[in-house]
Amino acid sequence: MKKIIAFVLAAGFGLLLAVGVGGCNSYNGLVGSRQEVDKAWAQVETVYQRRADLIPNLVSTVSGAANFERNVLREVTKARASVGQVKLPGGSAPETAEQLKQFQAAQGSLGSALSRLLVVAEKYPDLKASQGFRDLQVQLEGTENRITVERQRFNEAVQRYNTRTQKFPTVLLARAFNFQPKPYFAADAGSEKAPKVSFDFNAPAK
Repeated sequence: MKKIIAFVLAAGFGLLLAVGVGGCNSYNGLVGSRQEVDKAWAQVETVYQRRADLIPNLVSTVSGAANFERNVLREVTKARASVGQVKLPGGSAPETAEQLKQFQAAQGSLGSALSRLLVVAEKYPDLKASQGFRDLQVQLEGTENRITVERQRFNEAVQRYNTRTQKFPTVLLARAFNFQPKPYFAADAGSEKAPKVSFDFNAPAK
């Protein structure tokens, strides 16, 4: 009888130990996945900030063109200021779809304003021929490409994290420790499409 009791106790202890180890591994996996999402989000913010940092030089270069449309410059400047007002708590990735929607809306307005500025610039041959303006166009195009890449990487990190939070038995820990699903960037957000940067300097004015 004592042997049976000892065996049952040992088996019970082994089971508890296995559950505990498994629970720790699952929790650590959730933490790691969440940190991966936050890291990917930091990269997203970095490339968007790079775009914002290009704007002062772009505006300065464009404003030097004679009779350039001032309302376009004001639109870009205002949109850039709006982007700076969108702050997420703690600098981490958005927790809700509404937070990400606000971020996208501000960035979308800036993207639209930049698109309009570049279209208007087509009407100024001297501006298009400026090496400084052409260099800024190249930098802007490269930045927009990086934005697309980093948004995709963010979505991939979110997918891995969300999948982990929904798998059994990890889902029990996720609920217990408030690991909530993260929102995705929309697959085709029209307001977030990269501004079209034209390199055809012989194109007719629009």
